[in-house]
Amino acid sequence: MSLLPYGAARPFLFGMDPEQAHELTLGAIARLQHSPLTCLYSERRVDDPVTVAGLHFPNRVGLAAGLDKNARCIDGLAAMGFGFVEVGTVTPLGQSGNPKPRMFRLPAKQALINRLGFNNEGLEAFLRNVQQARFRRQGQHAGAPMLLGLNIGKNAATPIERATDDYLTCLDGVYPHADYVTVNISSPNTKNLRSLQSDEALDALIGAVMERREQLAARHSRRIPVFIKIAPDLDDTQIGLIAATLRRHGCGSDGLPTQALGVIATNTTLSREAVAGLPHADEAGGLSGAPVLEASNRVIRQLRQALGQGFPIIGVGGVLSGADAVSKVKAGADVVQIYTGLIYRGPALVREAAQALAALR
Repeated sequence: MSLLPYGAARPFLFGMDPEQAHELTLGAIARLQHSPLTCLYSERRVDDPVTVAGLHFPNRVGLAAGLDKNARCIDGLAAMGFGFVEVGTVTPLGQSGNPKPRMFRLPAKQALINRLGFNNEGLEAFLRNVQQARFRRQGQHAGAPMLLGLNIGKNAATPIERATDDYLTCLDGVYPHADYVTVNISSPNTKNLRSLQSDEALDALIGAVMERREQLAARHSRRIPVFIKIAPDLDDTQIGLIAATLRRHGCGSDGLPTQALGVIATNTTLSREAVAGLPHADEAGGLSGAPVLEASNRVIRQLRQALGQGFPIIGVGGVLSGADAVSKVKAGADVVQIYTGLIYRGPALVREAAQALAALR
Protein backbone atom coordinates (compact mmCIF):
# COMPACT_ATOMS: atom_id res chain seq x y z
CA MET A 1 0.00 0.00 0.00
CA SER A 2 1.24 3.49 -0.82
CA LEU A 3 2.45 5.56 2.15
CA LEU A 4 0.68 8.69 0.89
CA PRO A 5 -3.05 7.96 0.48
CA TYR A 6 -4.31 9.53 -2.73
CA GLY A 7 -7.30 10.93 -0.88
CA ALA A 8 -4.95 13.33 0.89
CA ALA A 9 -3.51 14.69 -2.36
CA ARG A 10 -6.67 14.78 -4.44
CA PRO A 11 -8.25 17.97 -2.98
CA PHE A 12 -5.02 19.85 -3.72
CA LEU A 13 -4.84 18.50 -7.29
CA PHE A 14 -8.54 19.09 -7.95
CA GLY A 15 -8.10 22.69 -6.84
CA MET A 16 -5.84 23.24 -9.84
CA ASP A 17 -6.49 23.48 -13.55
CA PRO A 18 -6.78 19.85 -14.75
CA GLU A 19 -3.91 20.00 -17.22
CA GLN A 20 -1.69 21.80 -14.72
CA ALA A 21 -2.46 19.09 -12.14
CA HIS A 22 -1.73 16.44 -14.76
CA GLU A 23 1.69 17.91 -15.56
CA LEU A 24 2.52 18.42 -11.88
CA THR A 25 1.69 14.79 -11.09
CA LEU A 26 3.68 13.40 -14.02
CA GLY A 27 6.61 15.62 -13.12
CA ALA A 28 6.58 14.31 -9.56
CA ILE A 29 6.41 10.68 -10.71
CA ALA A 30 9.27 11.28 -13.16
CA ARG A 31 11.45 12.75 -10.41
CA LEU A 32 10.65 10.09 -7.81
CA GLN A 33 10.50 6.95 -9.96
CA HIS A 34 14.15 5.95 -9.50
CA SER A 35 14.36 6.85 -5.82
CA PRO A 36 13.26 5.23 -2.55
CA LEU A 37 10.40 7.77 -2.47
CA THR A 38 8.54 5.61 -4.99
CA CYS A 39 7.06 4.03 -1.85
CA LEU A 40 4.87 7.13 -1.47
CA TYR A 41 2.59 5.94 -4.27
CA SER A 42 3.58 2.33 -5.03
CA GLU A 43 1.18 -0.61 -4.74
CA ARG A 44 2.07 -4.28 -4.55
CA ARG A 45 1.25 -6.01 -7.80
CA VAL A 46 -1.50 -8.63 -7.75
CA ASP A 47 -0.39 -11.92 -9.29
CA ASP A 48 -3.04 -12.98 -11.81
CA PRO A 49 -1.23 -14.09 -14.96
CA VAL A 50 -3.01 -14.49 -18.28
CA THR A 51 -1.83 -15.04 -21.85
CA VAL A 52 -3.38 -12.82 -24.53
CA ALA A 53 -2.12 -12.30 -28.09
CA GLY A 54 0.83 -14.52 -27.22
CA LEU A 55 1.87 -12.16 -24.42
CA HIS A 56 2.13 -13.18 -20.77
CA PHE A 57 0.41 -10.48 -18.71
CA PRO A 58 1.32 -10.57 -14.97
CA ASN A 59 -2.23 -9.42 -14.22
CA ARG A 60 -5.21 -8.16 -16.16
CA VAL A 61 -5.13 -4.44 -15.27
CA GLY A 62 -3.24 -1.94 -17.40
CA LEU A 63 -2.91 1.79 -17.87
CA ALA A 64 -4.47 3.22 -21.03
CA ALA A 65 -2.54 5.54 -23.33
CA GLY A 66 -2.92 9.27 -22.92
CA LEU A 67 -1.68 9.74 -19.38
CA ASP A 68 2.02 9.51 -20.21
CA LYS A 69 2.18 10.73 -23.80
CA ASN A 70 5.96 11.14 -23.86
CA ALA A 71 6.89 7.92 -21.99
CA ARG A 72 8.54 9.86 -19.17
CA CYS A 73 7.14 7.83 -16.26
CA ILE A 74 7.19 4.16 -17.27
CA ASP A 75 9.09 3.00 -14.18
CA GLY A 76 6.99 5.08 -11.82
CA LEU A 77 3.78 3.75 -13.32
CA ALA A 78 5.12 0.20 -13.13
CA ALA A 79 5.42 0.66 -9.36
CA MET A 80 1.64 1.16 -9.08
CA GLY A 81 1.01 -2.54 -9.64
CA PHE A 82 -0.07 -2.55 -13.28
CA GLY A 83 0.28 -5.73 -15.30
CA PHE A 84 0.89 -3.59 -18.37
CA VAL A 85 1.29 0.10 -19.18
CA GLU A 86 0.57 1.77 -22.51
CA VAL A 87 2.23 5.11 -23.28
CA GLY A 88 1.69 7.61 -26.10
CA THR A 89 0.00 8.54 -28.37
CA VAL A 90 3.20 9.49 -30.21
CA THR A 91 3.31 11.10 -33.65
CA PRO A 92 6.29 11.28 -36.02
CA LEU A 93 6.88 14.96 -35.30
CA GLY A 94 6.31 16.82 -32.06
CA GLN A 95 3.18 18.95 -31.92
CA SER A 96 1.61 21.23 -29.34
CA GLY A 97 -1.95 19.96 -29.72
CA ASN A 98 -5.08 22.05 -29.48
CA PRO A 99 -5.31 25.46 -27.78
CA LYS A 100 -5.72 25.61 -23.99
CA PRO A 101 -7.82 25.18 -21.94
CA ARG A 102 -8.41 21.67 -23.27
CA MET A 103 -9.11 19.46 -20.26
CA PHE A 104 -12.17 19.69 -17.99
CA ARG A 105 -13.33 17.74 -14.94
CA LEU A 106 -16.95 16.73 -14.34
CA PRO A 107 -16.68 15.43 -10.75
CA ALA A 108 -20.42 14.84 -10.32
CA LYS A 109 -20.12 12.04 -12.90
CA GLN A 110 -16.49 11.05 -12.26
CA ALA A 111 -15.67 12.10 -15.79
CA LEU A 112 -13.29 14.18 -17.87
CA ILE A 113 -13.50 15.94 -21.20
CA ASN A 114 -10.28 16.48 -23.11
CA ARG A 115 -9.39 17.87 -26.51
CA LEU A 116 -5.62 17.66 -26.12
CA GLY A 117 -5.02 16.65 -29.74
CA PHE A 118 -2.05 14.26 -29.54
CA ASN A 119 0.20 16.84 -27.89
CA ASN A 120 3.62 15.19 -27.62
CA GLU A 121 7.32 15.79 -28.16
CA GLY A 122 7.60 13.53 -31.20
CA LEU A 123 8.95 10.07 -31.98
CA GLU A 124 12.64 10.78 -31.38
CA ALA A 125 12.12 12.10 -27.84
CA PHE A 126 9.58 9.36 -27.11
CA LEU A 127 12.03 6.62 -28.03
CA ARG A 128 14.79 8.15 -25.90
CA ASN A 129 12.48 8.01 -22.89
CA VAL A 130 11.36 4.45 -23.62
CA GLN A 131 14.95 3.26 -23.84
CA GLN A 132 15.80 4.87 -20.49
CA ALA A 133 13.09 2.92 -18.65
CA ARG A 134 14.49 0.31 -16.27
CA PHE A 135 11.40 -1.75 -15.45
CA ARG A 136 12.49 -4.82 -17.43
CA ARG A 137 15.84 -5.10 -15.67
CA GLN A 138 15.06 -3.75 -12.21
CA GLY A 139 13.11 -6.74 -10.97
CA GLN A 140 10.68 -4.49 -9.11
CA HIS A 141 8.27 -7.38 -8.76
CA ALA A 142 8.61 -11.11 -8.46
CA GLY A 143 7.46 -13.12 -11.45
CA ALA A 144 6.91 -11.94 -15.00
CA PRO A 145 7.83 -8.35 -15.92
CA MET A 146 5.21 -5.75 -16.62
CA LEU A 147 4.39 -5.41 -20.32
CA LEU A 148 4.74 -2.19 -22.30
CA GLY A 149 2.42 -1.01 -25.06
CA LEU A 150 3.39 1.85 -27.36
CA ASN A 151 0.53 3.82 -28.92
CA ILE A 152 1.02 5.51 -32.31
CA GLY A 153 -0.90 8.16 -34.23
CA LYS A 154 -0.71 10.68 -37.07
CA ASN A 155 0.33 14.31 -37.01
CA ALA A 156 -2.51 16.81 -37.23
CA ALA A 157 -0.85 18.44 -40.26
CA THR A 158 -0.63 15.17 -42.19
CA PRO A 159 -3.49 14.89 -44.73
CA ILE A 160 -5.80 12.01 -43.89
CA GLU A 161 -5.03 10.34 -47.24
CA ARG A 162 -1.38 10.11 -46.10
CA ALA A 163 -2.13 8.94 -42.56
CA THR A 164 -0.72 5.48 -43.25
CA ASP A 165 2.72 7.02 -43.83
CA ASP A 166 2.73 8.44 -40.29
CA TYR A 167 1.60 5.16 -38.75
CA LEU A 168 4.30 3.21 -40.58
CA THR A 169 6.98 5.74 -39.57
CA CYS A 170 5.97 5.34 -35.93
CA LEU A 171 5.70 1.56 -36.22
CA ASP A 172 9.25 1.37 -37.56
CA GLY A 173 10.49 3.39 -34.59
CA VAL A 174 8.63 1.76 -31.73
CA TYR A 175 8.65 -1.86 -32.87
CA PRO A 176 12.00 -2.91 -31.29
CA HIS A 177 10.97 -1.54 -27.89
CA ALA A 178 7.32 -2.59 -27.53
CA ASP A 179 5.59 -5.68 -26.21
CA TYR A 180 2.64 -4.59 -28.35
CA VAL A 181 1.79 -1.61 -30.55
CA THR A 182 -1.54 0.21 -30.58
CA VAL A 183 -2.75 2.01 -33.70
CA ASN A 184 -4.94 4.87 -32.50
CA ILE A 185 -7.58 5.70 -35.11
CA SER A 186 -10.31 6.80 -32.71
CA SER A 187 -9.29 10.00 -30.96
CA PRO A 188 -12.00 12.61 -31.60
CA ASN A 189 -9.46 15.42 -31.25
CA THR A 190 -7.55 15.04 -34.53
CA LYS A 191 -9.54 16.17 -37.55
CA ASN A 192 -10.91 13.31 -39.70
CA LEU A 193 -9.01 10.66 -37.73
CA ARG A 194 -12.13 8.61 -37.00
CA SER A 195 -12.81 8.31 -40.71
CA LEU A 196 -10.05 5.68 -40.69
CA GLN A 197 -12.56 3.37 -38.95
CA SER A 198 -14.63 3.18 -42.15
CA ASP A 199 -14.56 -0.13 -43.99
CA GLU A 200 -12.23 0.56 -46.93
CA ALA A 201 -9.92 2.93 -45.04
CA LEU A 202 -9.55 0.51 -42.13
CA ASP A 203 -8.88 -2.42 -44.44
CA ALA A 204 -6.14 -0.51 -46.26
CA LEU A 205 -4.53 0.76 -43.05
CA ILE A 206 -4.51 -2.59 -41.28
CA GLY A 207 -3.22 -4.28 -44.42
CA ALA A 208 -0.30 -1.85 -44.66
CA VAL A 209 0.47 -2.08 -40.93
CA MET A 210 0.41 -5.89 -40.88
CA GLU A 211 2.60 -6.09 -43.99
CA ARG A 212 5.15 -3.78 -42.35
CA ARG A 213 4.87 -5.80 -39.13
CA GLU A 214 5.98 -8.93 -40.98
CA GLN A 215 8.99 -7.09 -42.39
CA LEU A 216 9.91 -5.79 -38.94
CA ALA A 217 9.43 -9.20 -37.36
CA ALA A 218 11.94 -10.69 -39.79
CA ARG A 219 14.36 -7.80 -39.23
CA HIS A 220 14.21 -7.93 -35.42
CA SER A 221 13.62 -11.67 -34.99
CA ARG A 222 10.55 -11.10 -32.80
CA ARG A 223 6.85 -10.88 -33.56
CA ILE A 224 4.74 -8.50 -31.53
CA PRO A 225 0.98 -8.05 -31.79
CA VAL A 226 -0.75 -4.95 -33.10
CA PHE A 227 -3.96 -3.62 -31.52
CA ILE A 228 -6.42 -1.27 -33.23
CA LYS A 229 -8.09 1.23 -30.87
CA ILE A 230 -11.67 2.07 -31.83
CA ALA A 231 -14.37 4.48 -30.64
CA PRO A 232 -17.51 3.81 -28.57
CA ASP A 233 -19.64 5.94 -30.92
CA LEU A 234 -20.25 3.18 -33.44
CA ASP A 235 -23.57 1.67 -34.47
CA ASP A 236 -24.19 -2.05 -34.86
CA THR A 237 -23.44 -2.01 -38.59
CA GLN A 238 -20.14 -0.19 -38.11
CA ILE A 239 -19.07 -2.59 -35.36
CA GLY A 240 -19.92 -5.52 -37.62
CA LEU A 241 -17.86 -4.12 -40.48
CA ILE A 242 -14.89 -3.43 -38.18
CA ALA A 243 -15.13 -6.97 -36.79
CA ALA A 244 -15.16 -8.42 -40.30
CA THR A 245 -12.05 -6.43 -41.20
CA LEU A 246 -10.30 -7.53 -38.02
CA ARG A 247 -11.12 -11.16 -38.75
CA ARG A 248 -9.89 -10.83 -42.31
CA HIS A 249 -6.46 -9.64 -41.14
CA GLY A 250 -6.29 -11.37 -37.75
CA CYS A 251 -7.45 -14.91 -38.48
CA GLY A 252 -5.80 -17.68 -40.46
CA SER A 253 -7.22 -19.82 -43.25
CA ASP A 254 -8.66 -22.07 -40.54
CA GLY A 255 -10.70 -19.16 -39.19
CA LEU A 256 -8.80 -19.12 -35.89
CA PRO A 257 -7.15 -15.97 -34.51
CA THR A 258 -3.44 -15.74 -35.30
CA GLN A 259 -2.83 -13.60 -32.16
CA ALA A 260 -1.03 -11.09 -34.39
CA LEU A 261 -3.90 -8.59 -34.30
CA GLY A 262 -6.21 -7.41 -31.55
CA VAL A 263 -8.60 -4.59 -30.73
CA ILE A 264 -8.88 -2.04 -27.91
CA ALA A 265 -12.44 -1.01 -27.12
CA THR A 266 -12.87 1.87 -26.58
CA ASN A 267 -11.59 5.42 -26.76
CA THR A 268 -13.49 8.46 -25.46
CA THR A 269 -17.02 9.35 -26.55
CA LEU A 270 -18.53 12.39 -28.22
CA SER A 271 -21.88 11.73 -26.54
CA ARG A 272 -22.97 14.11 -23.79
CA GLU A 273 -26.22 12.38 -22.87
CA ALA A 274 -24.95 11.19 -19.48
CA VAL A 275 -23.56 14.60 -18.46
CA ALA A 276 -26.10 16.99 -19.98
CA GLY A 277 -26.57 20.15 -17.96
CA LEU A 278 -23.34 19.83 -15.95
CA PRO A 279 -20.66 22.52 -15.99
CA HIS A 280 -18.27 21.98 -18.94
CA ALA A 281 -20.56 19.33 -20.47
CA ASP A 282 -20.76 21.27 -23.73
CA GLU A 283 -16.99 21.56 -24.16
CA ALA A 284 -15.68 19.98 -27.35
CA GLY A 285 -13.57 16.86 -27.01
CA GLY A 286 -13.77 13.29 -25.86
CA LEU A 287 -15.64 12.33 -22.69
CA SER A 288 -14.05 9.65 -20.49
CA GLY A 289 -14.77 8.16 -17.09
CA ALA A 290 -17.86 6.56 -15.56
CA PRO A 291 -20.33 7.66 -18.30
CA VAL A 292 -18.42 5.63 -20.91
CA LEU A 293 -18.67 2.29 -19.08
CA GLU A 294 -21.84 0.95 -20.68
CA ALA A 295 -21.08 2.31 -24.15
CA SER A 296 -17.68 0.64 -24.07
CA ASN A 297 -19.12 -2.62 -22.74
CA ARG A 298 -21.72 -2.64 -25.52
CA VAL A 299 -18.97 -2.46 -28.15
CA ILE A 300 -16.97 -5.16 -26.36
CA ARG A 301 -19.96 -7.51 -26.22
CA GLN A 302 -20.69 -7.08 -29.92
CA LEU A 303 -17.05 -7.50 -30.88
CA ARG A 304 -16.73 -10.69 -28.87
CA GLN A 305 -19.85 -12.11 -30.45
CA ALA A 306 -18.61 -11.24 -33.93
CA LEU A 307 -14.95 -12.15 -33.43
CA GLY A 308 -15.46 -15.33 -31.43
CA GLN A 309 -13.40 -16.66 -28.57
CA GLY A 310 -9.65 -16.25 -28.69
CA PHE A 311 -9.51 -12.97 -30.60
CA PRO A 312 -7.59 -10.51 -28.36
CA ILE A 313 -9.72 -7.72 -26.86
CA ILE A 314 -8.54 -5.08 -24.40
CA GLY A 315 -11.43 -3.35 -22.66
CA VAL A 316 -11.18 0.28 -21.56
CA GLY A 317 -13.65 2.99 -20.62
CA GLY A 318 -15.29 3.86 -17.33
CA VAL A 319 -13.42 1.57 -14.92
CA LEU A 320 -13.67 3.26 -11.51
CA SER A 321 -14.05 0.17 -9.31
CA GLY A 322 -13.27 -3.50 -9.16
CA ALA A 323 -16.85 -4.22 -10.20
CA ASP A 324 -16.40 -2.08 -13.31
CA ALA A 325 -13.30 -4.08 -14.27
CA VAL A 326 -15.23 -7.31 -13.80
CA SER A 327 -18.02 -5.98 -16.05
CA LYS A 328 -15.48 -5.47 -18.84
CA VAL A 329 -14.27 -9.07 -18.64
CA LYS A 330 -17.81 -10.41 -18.43
CA ALA A 331 -18.63 -8.39 -21.56
CA GLY A 332 -15.82 -10.20 -23.36
CA ALA A 333 -12.54 -8.36 -22.72
CA ASP A 334 -9.44 -10.40 -21.96
CA VAL A 335 -7.71 -7.64 -19.99
CA VAL A 336 -8.72 -4.10 -19.01
CA GLN A 337 -7.21 -0.63 -18.88
CA ILE A 338 -7.87 2.39 -16.69
CA TYR A 339 -7.07 6.09 -17.05
CA THR A 340 -9.73 8.48 -15.74
CA GLY A 341 -10.34 6.12 -12.83
CA LEU A 342 -6.73 6.63 -11.77
CA ILE A 343 -7.34 10.38 -11.62
CA TYR A 344 -10.45 10.00 -9.45
CA ARG A 345 -9.40 7.02 -7.33
CA GLY A 346 -5.59 6.96 -7.34
CA PRO A 347 -3.23 3.94 -7.42
CA ALA A 348 -5.38 1.93 -4.99
CA LEU A 349 -7.80 1.37 -7.89
CA VAL A 350 -5.16 -0.70 -9.70
CA ARG A 351 -4.96 -3.22 -6.88
CA GLU A 352 -8.72 -3.21 -6.29
CA ALA A 353 -9.43 -3.95 -9.93
CA ALA A 354 -6.72 -6.61 -10.18
CA GLN A 355 -7.98 -8.38 -7.04
CA ALA A 356 -11.56 -8.35 -8.33
CA LEU A 357 -10.48 -9.93 -11.60
CA ALA A 358 -8.27 -12.49 -9.85
CA ALA A 359 -11.29 -13.52 -7.78
CA LEU A 360 -13.09 -14.55 -10.97
CA ARG A 361 -10.84 -17.57 -11.40
